[in-house]
Amino acid sequence: QVQLVESGGGSVQPGGSLRLSCEVPSHVMDSWIIGWFRQAPGKEREGVVCTSDSDRKTTYGDFVKGRFTISRGDRKNTMDLHMVDLTPEDTGVYICAASLGPYPCGLQAKTYDSWGQGAQVTVAS
Repeated sequence: QVQLVESGGGSVQPGGSLRLSCEVPSHVMDSWIIGWFRQAPGKEREGVVCTSDSDRKTTYGDFVKGRFTISRGDRKNTMDLHMVDLTPEDTGVYICAASLGPYPCGLQAKTYDSWGQGAQVTVAS
């Protein structure tokens, strides 16, 4: 397991934007799968996106519909999740995760070895 630390998040009105950042050990950035998941109260953990520099493949959850983008952050060893056009249904705790495989990456939580503490995202009027 590796240590992952999220930052960002907060409250925003519907239609707004937020950026989450996950601080990742350098060796993880270069070779592991990194994903973002979310969990709303009373609901199961849901995969948002996963990506890997090893095979240069990225997979988004169907509900994303082009609104979210994962990319390397401006700060060294960070992986950011940029979210736009947020809706109340996007409310939840967003959690960064890392996995050694399998490749290509998938959005099943059981395949991830390490998890961050989560960052709250609230979308409300």
